[in-house]
Amino acid sequence: MEPPVRLASTGTIIHGVSVGEVLGVSSLAEARLIAGESGLGRIVQRLNVMEVPDILAWVKPHELLLTTGYPLRNTPQSLGRLVADLDERGLAALAIKLGRYVDELPGEMIEQADRLGFPLILLPNDVGFDDILNQVLTDILNRQAAVLARAEEAHRALVQVVLAGGGLDEVTAEVAQLLDVAVAAVDGGGRILAAAGPPDHITALRESITREGPPVQTSRTSGGGGRASAGTSTGTTGAGTGTGGRAFASVPVVAGGHHHGRIVACSPSGAIRDSDVGILERAATVAALVVTRQEAVNAVESKYRADFLRDVLTGRAGTAERVMARARAFGWDLERPVTVLVAELDPEGDERSAQDRLVTCWTAAMRRHDPRGAVAGFSHEVVAVVGAAIDAARVAKDAASAFADVPPATFSTGTSRPSPGAELLPEAYSQALKAARVGRQLHGPGAVAHFDQLGVYRLLSLVNDTGELHAFVRETLGPLASDDDAENGDLRRTLQVLLETNLNVAETARRLHFHYNTLRYRIGKLERLLGNFTDDPHLRLNLTLALHVLRMRGI
Repeated sequence: MEPPVRLASTGTIIHGVSVGEVLGVSSLAEARLIAGESGLGRIVQRLNVMEVPDILAWVKPHELLLTTGYPLRNTPQSLGRLVADLDERGLAALAIKLGRYVDELPGEMIEQADRLGFPLILLPNDVGFDDILNQVLTDILNRQAAVLARAEEAHRALVQVVLAGGGLDEVTAEVAQLLDVAVAAVDGGGRILAAAGPPDHITALRESITREGPPVQTSRTSGGGGRASAGTSTGTTGAGTGTGGRAFASVPVVAGGHHHGRIVACSPSGAIRDSDVGILERAATVAALVVTRQEAVNAVESKYRADFLRDVLTGRAGTAERVMARARAFGWDLERPVTVLVAELDPEGDERSAQDRLVTCWTAAMRRHDPRGAVAGFSHEVVAVVGAAIDAARVAKDAASAFADVPPATFSTGTSRPSPGAELLPEAYSQALKAARVGRQLHGPGAVAHFDQLGVYRLLSLVNDTGELHAFVRETLGPLASDDDAENGDLRRTLQVLLETNLNVAETARRLHFHYNTLRYRIGKLERLLGNFTDDPHLRLNLTLALHVLRMRGI
C-alpha cells in the first residue's frame, strides 16, 4: 500500500503512488530505472511534461517529470545540475526518452541521482506521454477515492458513537475495529482511560505507555520528493516505528483550547499509514467531544455535591435521615465517625487554576485512601470528610505531594476532632477551618495543623469578636502593638524571648546575642512602656496572650 502524503500546512491527506508503483503500470512495462533506486518510495501526486528550458519555474513538489530532452538539446552542460535542482524543488522523479534530442545522460548526472536517491527513468520510445499520464493519474485518483470512502465510513461510524451517547470505550473500540490495531485513550498524565483491539496488541500498547510512553515519530513528507523525515514528536500528530519494530501513532485530544491527552494506536505486526492517522484524528475530535460532554456533566454533578456538602457543614441540609439518604446517593458514608479536613489555598498564584487543581488532587487522594469519604471544592478551599479511622495526615500529604508538582501555589490544611455523626459536622468544619487558618499564621504557607494541637491558639480562635482581641492587644502592649516605630518589633522580640525563658536574663541575652548590660537596659525600657512585668505574673500572662494574638493577626 502506498505511503500517503500529509501536507504540514493544512493537515490534508493527499494520496499518490510511489515511483516504484508507477513503473508497474502497463505503459511503462519496458521502462528502465537507470539511477536513484533508493528513491523508489518517493510519492507521485501529479505529472508534468518538460517543454521549455526554464522548466524549474513551473515544476511542483511530488511531480513525475516527463521529457524527450528537447528543451535540453542545445545545453547538455546543464544536465549535470538538473537533478540537484529538481530534487531541491521536491520532485518525485525524472523520466526521459533518449536518442532523439539527447543521446545519453552524463555520468555526473547519474552519480548525482544515485547520491540523492532521485530516480532517473529511461522511457521506451514507442510509449506516448498521454498513455503514461492517463494511467498514472487514474491510479492516483482511484487511490484517493478509496481513501476518501474509507474516511467517510470512519466518519459515519464515529458520528454514530457520539449520537448514541458513547464514551471513550466505544470510540477506541470503533477505531480498533476500523484499523485492526490496538487503540488507547490516554490522559495528560499517561493513564490509560480506555483501550480496545486484539489482546496481544493491547498488551504491547500498555507496556509501551507504562514503561516508556508511546514513542511517536513524525511521518510528514518533506520537500525532497516525498522522503519522510523522522523525529521525536511530543503532543503532535505523528506515526512511525517504536521499539521492537512496533508501529505507533499518536494524536492529541484538544478541547476548549486545552490538551486532554492522546489517542494512541499500536500495531506490533504491521504499519500505521498516514491514512490511518487521519482516522485517528477524526477519533480524537470525537474524543474531544466526549471529554467536553463529560466535563460538563462532571461540573454540574460537582456543583451539586459541593452545594449539598456545604449545606451539611453549615447545618442547612435538613434532618439527619435526609442527610444520610442523599449522602448514600453520592456514595458517601456519613453514618460512621468522621474527621473533617479543610485545605485552603494560600494567598498566592493564580487562584482559579490552582483551585481546580486543588480539587483534582484531593479527589484523587480521597479515592485512594477513603472511597466512601466526601470531598468537594468550594470557592477557595476543598473540604474532605474522611472516616475517623483513616490517617488524615496521610491523605493531606498525598494531596500535597500531587499538588506540589506544579508550583508555586500552596495550600494549608486543618483537621478537626473526630465527629460521631452528621449532626455535629458543622462544629467539626469550624474546627478544621480555624486549624487551617491558625496553622498558616503560625507556620506559614503549606502548614498542616490539627485543632487539638493549637494549644492556647485554639482558645483564642474561639473568640469570634476579633475587634475585642485587637483592643486587648492595644491595651496590653501599648505603643508596642503597632509598627509605627521600627524599634517596636525589636522590643517585642526581646519581650517574647524574656517570657519564653521565664525572665532568665542570661539565657535571653545568649539567644538574642546581646551583651548582658544591653539586655538590662532593654528590660528597663520595656518596663517603662508596659509596667513592672518582672514582678507581676498577671501582667506577664496578659503580655504573653497579647503576643500570641499578634501572631494570629489576620484570622
